This record gives sequence, C-alpha cells and structure tokens, in this order.
Amino acid sequence: MKKIFAALLSASFLLSPIVASEASAADHRRPPVVVQKKVVVQKKVVVVQKNPGRPHWSKGYRMSAAERGRYSEVRDYRRYRLAPPPRGYHWVKADNSYLLVGVATGLISSIIAAGR
Repeated sequence: MKKIFAALLSASFLLSPIVASEASAADHRRPPVVVQKKVVVQKKVVVVQKNPGRPHWSKGYRMSAAERGRYSEVRDYRRYRLAPPPRGYHWVKADNSYLLVGVATGLISSIIAAGR
C-alpha cells in the first residue's frame, strides 16, 4: 500500500508542471480583448486683468521667474539716466517702465516710468 501511495504521489509531482503548461498555453490561444475608450479633455483659459491698459507693477510685488525671463535686463543704466543698482539688484525694462528688481528674489524695489 505504501508503494502505491508513493508512486501516485511522485506521479502527481511529475505531472503537475505538464498540466500547468497546458493551462497557460490555453490562455495564449484566446484572442486578445480590445478595449476602446474615447477621452475628451476640454480646457478653459480665463485671463483676468485688473486694470486693462495699465501695468500691474507695484513696489513690493514679487516677479515670478517666468516674468523675469520675459523682460530684458538694462545693463547700460546710465544711458537711460538711472542710478546704479545696489548689489544684488538689477534694472529691468517692462511695460515702458524701469523696475529695480532683486536678482535672487524678484522683489520690486523701485519703479521709474519711462518717457515715450
């Protein structure tokens, strides 16, 4: 009886990988399931401007990095009759005005309106 039980047990261990491979092979024979989705993304852009036509610069306003990159730095400040900027500041021309802006922080320290 022990020999028969041992033979059946060893046969089940030997045949289990064969049965498992047959089951996995059956999965590959099935056609793939295709799921189709239609995704619609709607974006709204809302531009809010407090005073149209007037610049929004004020003393103490912090310019973002994008704003600082958009406006040009004034290197020849004497040509425009501007005072030399203190250490850590530079002059920026924006919207027909000259702004004294902190290099690291983007904080506006002074504003001078340019003549047209």
